[in-house]
This record gives sequence, structure tokens and C-alpha cells, in this order.
Amino acid sequence: MAITRYHNLAGATKTTNTLLSANQIPSKIKSILVTNTHSSNAATITIFIQKSTSTGIETFKIINLLSLPSKVSLLIDDEGILSIPVNHGLFITIGSSDTVDVLINS
Repeated sequence: MAITRYHNLAGATKTTNTLLSANQIPSKIKSILVTNTHSSNAATITIFIQKSTSTGIETFKIINLLSLPSKVSLLIDDEGILSIPVNHGLFITIGSSDTVDVLINS
């Protein structure tokens, strides 16, 4: 299944972004690289997975409200953390003035 591996995100456009939809998760994600592309301001990021249930939505945070300095990248490459169940979606929330790039390696 083809996935969107590269994301250019601007908080002014949308603060919560779908990186991978439920049932779009590849069998193995090797790494996720998040880069703050802003020239001077830190970006606040939250990366999480969630799934719909009969009683609502279950959310599990991987990174919560991390302040990522300008021009800095965060690499997540732990296989245990990136073993995401197929019925979950992968999302990122960024601040309304943040700009980040996300690269997913599978």
C-alpha cells in the first residue's frame, strides 16, 4: 500500500494533521523524522496514534507537547514505539504558528 512519506505542515493552515490513516499503516515503520523549519521559533509538537471504538476514540501519545527548537530535527527510530497497530491512525499536532516537515521511512 502506498503511503505519503513526506509532509510539509504549517500550523496556520491546520494544527492537527493525519500522517497515516487507520488501515494505511505499513507493516513496518523504520523511522519518523520531524524537522522544525522555522528560522527562529521553537515548534510545539505532539505525535499520537488513535482509533475509533464503539464508545468513542482512544488516543495514545508518543510525544506530548515537545518544544522542538528552530532548525532542529527529532528522529524517532525505536521499533517498539513504531509498531503501530493497523487499525490506528498516526497524527501530529503543531502550534498555530509552527512549520515542520515530517518524513516517514518504512
